[in-house]
Amino acid sequence: MTADFSAVVAPDAEAGRAARQRQTTLTKPPGSLGRLEELSGWAAACQGVCPPRQFERARVVVFAGDHGVARAGVSAFPPEVTAQMVANFAAGGAAINVLADLAGAGVRVADIAVDGEPADGAVSAHRIRRASGNIAVEDALSAEEAVAAVAAGRAIADEEVDAGADLLIAGDMGIGNTTPATTLIAALTRSEPVAVIGRGTGIDDDGWSRKVSAIRDALYRARAVVADPVGLLRVCGGADLAAMAGFLAQAAVRRTPVLLDGVVVTAAALVADELAPGARAWWQAGHRSTEPAHTLALQRLELEPIVDLGMRLGEGSGAAVALPVLRAAVATLASMATFAEAAVTGAPDPDS
Repeated sequence: MTADFSAVVAPDAEAGRAARQRQTTLTKPPGSLGRLEELSGWAAACQGVCPPRQFERARVVVFAGDHGVARAGVSAFPPEVTAQMVANFAAGGAAINVLADLAGAGVRVADIAVDGEPADGAVSAHRIRRASGNIAVEDALSAEEAVAAVAAGRAIADEEVDAGADLLIAGDMGIGNTTPATTLIAALTRSEPVAVIGRGTGIDDDGWSRKVSAIRDALYRARAVVADPVGLLRVCGGADLAAMAGFLAQAAVRRTPVLLDGVVVTAAALVADELAPGARAWWQAGHRSTEPAHTLALQRLELEPIVDLGMRLGEGSGAAVALPVLRAAVATLASMATFAEAAVTGAPDPDS
């Protein structure tokens, strides 16, 4: 199976170098703003201009989908919560709505595979099916559905960028979705399930054991397709994860920066970087969740989280919390006075 993406062009290295040089002229000791300096350079490189522009139209897209494995008792919440939360997102009552509003970002929810009747209008415009299969005993998707789900995510990225989005955040909603996400991460990093499986929504020991068993069974079937990213999404991912992977890959193709969220989104990012090699250069890790697999995935992508607050909600919430930090990085590089402008004596030249 294929899902061909255009080549990913790397962020503008010259703009990144100009940002690092500008940092040395600002009224502060070199390096004193820590990660803000690195993030401002990344923003400049992504935009191809120094100083970078402030992000004016950040957009969160929450990909919603159910998973058959949730019926196997791997989550602390029943599957019907997914559809209920989609309605909550649409009504503006979820954590991501509050956090995105605070950070100056818009929110969109996309029903990719919710186990319920499709909602009216744009929410279900890219719906693939009603719940993905139980990966412990069957493939999550058919071959055609896997390709269609990746294409759906790709189309959503194009829609957002074409509408003016200058920064994207992918969020997730789906009871049981940390099980396929952890399976993808374990498959791509060749890790043992017991080393990477967390508590998800707060499962007890029996639930954790069921989760381990489900992931082991899924990994056994995934061995034959581990080198095929779309095949991996078909066997042990799901429609929502496949759509997220397409979304993240296409964002990089469209030269649009992304803040990654937690373990589910980062699992999709691992696959997206296989679909569109080099895509990871367009991403920053918004946060580190408490899921062990998330840290493993971030290490594989060589991304350092912006914040680490013990969050494990999903929805894009950790990335939304990180967005004001990224805004601060852009603002300091763009708006601080230089030593010359402020008539402040700078650090002595060590070569003089």
